[in-house]
Amino acid sequence: MSKGILFVMSGPSGTGKGTICAELLQKENIFLSISSTTREIRKNEIDGVTYNYITRDEFEKLIKDGEMLEYAEYSGNYYGTPKKSVEKMLNEGRNVLLEIEPQGALKVKSVFPEAVLIFIIPPSMEILRSRLVERGRETDEQIKERIEAAKWEFSQACKYNYIIVNDELDKCVNEVADVIRNTAEQRNFLDKLLNELN
Repeated sequence: MSKGILFVMSGPSGTGKGTICAELLQKENIFLSISSTTREIRKNEIDGVTYNYITRDEFEKLIKDGEMLEYAEYSGNYYGTPKKSVEKMLNEGRNVLLEIEPQGALKVKSVFPEAVLIFIIPPSMEILRSRLVERGRETDEQIKERIEAAKWEFSQACKYNYIIVNDELDKCVNEVADVIRNTAEQRNFLDKLLNELN
């Protein structure tokens, strides 16, 4: 059985990554790896679906035991990807999607060099700012922090395999879906050629 492919999606807060991932799960044969976090659960979020919500002590034990594929501390909270669940799905031949920030994505790439990195960008900084305001989740100060963080995140985009603009949601989802399908077809074709050589 061929191993699954690991896809990693990143982009600044407000670029629509969560919505894109939700759409992809409906359309594509791909599984979303649920990240763990120490932050408080928000209204309309579901433990084990949005994130695995755990305590700081639990998270730090996972780090100490080498159980996190990647992790980062952001705004005083840990966020990270549990290693075992990702490896299990890939070994079962399933394609896996991670939605994580660039720092974590580049750590994943160092562990899984064959991972495919996709960076989502907004059509403009003005649109990004207005999307953050429309969400109504952050204070003016937090929005300012997110815009500042976006500057560094954009500087990392050149390290990704694909950069896709989220101007129209459907168009963006279709572009990401094409990347997933084309990569899977190419990997399958390569596997077939290698099997013929053996």
